[in-house]
Amino acid sequence: MLGLEEFQILYRFFQKSGGEHDTQRSLAQALSVSLGKTNQLINGLLEKRLILVNEAGKYEITADGMEALEPYRVQNAIIMAAGMSSRFAPLSYEKPKGLLKVKGEVLIEREIRQLKEAGIQDITIVVGYMQEKFFYLEDKFGVKIVVNEDYYQYNNTSTLIRVLDRLSNTFICSSDNYFVDNVFEPYVYRSYYAAVYAPGDTDEYCIECDGKGKIKQVVSGGRASWFMMGHVYFDRFFSEAFGQLLAREYKNPEVREHYWEDLYIRHIRSLDMYIRKYDADKVLEFDSLDELREFDAEYINNADSKILTNISQVLGCETGEIVNIKVIKTGMTNTSFQFQVGEQYYVYRHPQKGSRTHINRKSEAASSEMAAKLHLDDSYLYMDSKDGWRISHYIHDTHTMDYHNETEVSAALSMIRTLHKQQLSSEYEFNIWEKASHYYRELQESGYDDFDDFKKLHELVTSVYERTEQDAIPKCLCHCTCQAEHFLVDDENRMYLVDWEYSGNDDPASDFGTFICWSDYSNTEVLRILEEYLEHTPNRTEQGHYFGYVSITAYYWYLWTLYQEMNGNHLGKHLYSWYQYAKTYASYALQCYEGEAL
Repeated sequence: MLGLEEFQILYRFFQKSGGEHDTQRSLAQALSVSLGKTNQLINGLLEKRLILVNEAGKYEITADGMEALEPYRVQNAIIMAAGMSSRFAPLSYEKPKGLLKVKGEVLIEREIRQLKEAGIQDITIVVGYMQEKFFYLEDKFGVKIVVNEDYYQYNNTSTLIRVLDRLSNTFICSSDNYFVDNVFEPYVYRSYYAAVYAPGDTDEYCIECDGKGKIKQVVSGGRASWFMMGHVYFDRFFSEAFGQLLAREYKNPEVREHYWEDLYIRHIRSLDMYIRKYDADKVLEFDSLDELREFDAEYINNADSKILTNISQVLGCETGEIVNIKVIKTGMTNTSFQFQVGEQYYVYRHPQKGSRTHINRKSEAASSEMAAKLHLDDSYLYMDSKDGWRISHYIHDTHTMDYHNETEVSAALSMIRTLHKQQLSSEYEFNIWEKASHYYRELQESGYDDFDDFKKLHELVTSVYERTEQDAIPKCLCHCTCQAEHFLVDDENRMYLVDWEYSGNDDPASDFGTFICWSDYSNTEVLRILEEYLEHTPNRTEQGHYFGYVSITAYYWYLWTLYQEMNGNHLGKHLYSWYQYAKTYASYALQCYEGEAL
């Protein structure tokens, strides 16, 4: 094993083979050691025959010296490219961040070229989000592709777990870093994490080291501190220790859901890693479009983004005027970001891939326009009925409706009533009972119905639905998801009924039923709310009908949740509540229809 200074001298001689040679004085300056110490090191290397003095009187590395360097040779590189980079809206919605072109070069291609220039030919790219867009790299650069199927639910530990067998003397890279100069080397002495200095506040992982540069502590956030940024080097000892640790702990959900760095930090005392310092203008990562525009002016008015083009066409502005982009919501069906044009703030809603299969965007667009005309949603500006993207005014300082704030509840009921009184007919149908029945069949066919009262509850709610149909209530346009989170209240107490994704023709009582089954109201409170919604005291038949739809809608959400759970989406927070609403209000409804007092 070589000492650090011995390695540094040998590596410098390797680098300068056939070129300009170091003197002892220049070596001393480069190593920040005394001339005497340098002389001692040189003599030691000469004695070991790792260097020699050539005919020109210059130091030169020998074959034995090259063999001594061999344990420090970089074997390969792993480029992590699986993540969605959702913060980098909107460009990351259209292509992975690593495939963005910066200063005329694709980020990941530049990184691959730099690795190869350093002599590192064995390169593996772990992909996930829009993985197909990376496949061309295999033929173009001879890299290996590994697919991370869990990219959407776990963090980058799910990337490293797939390449444990490839960890050795290995560079770990992110596809979205930009290195102004080539940071990669063919030989590296020990494991390190690249770092840059933040003179002010930062929320990054800040590093504390001992006098030799060994990382002793890492904390989230700090001031006037060196922080983790850029590439990482695992030497073979670190790879072995960390690989065993990750393999052992990956079954822990907390490990899967966090960064590999978090696992390293928890075990930092047993995992040796050093800091490698870089100038902040040499190792770059762009966290937003605004940051990228500062570095590459081409992105000011030519971002090659369909999304920005959509916005500019609707608002009549240049794409360069679209600034201060911030992701505000990432959900199962949509991702949304806030942006600014001039003095005005807006929201762009971008539909998630695959949402077309269960959301009728034409229906949503038609309903949204109607909601705007009725002043149910004054935030609405424009929606594309084909692709599902939408632009709205940003509502400042909002909160969702409080079920126990009488003023807010009255405003929400007034909105629902206004919609229903129009007796509008949509081209599209929601039919909550048909959808509930669909989930019931899916659960049955999948064997997810193995509990005692699954069939019994279905039969009970079915009898209620059949009775409500006898009332022959005309179907009309309904919101169909009238729960609290879709009633937004701004700082001036104006209310907006938003998110018309599931709207369509249905029994108007379904909106009332949804409103109730997402609450925690007692039966007495439900009766009071029904009376306020109807603007009169309901008779027994009306009570039966609306109570029946509390049961039907609760049953729909109960089955929908079971279906999600069956498919691995853990959304069971309200499952028991909906079960109770479905069962209890089915009984209430039948009692009312039979003329019995509750």
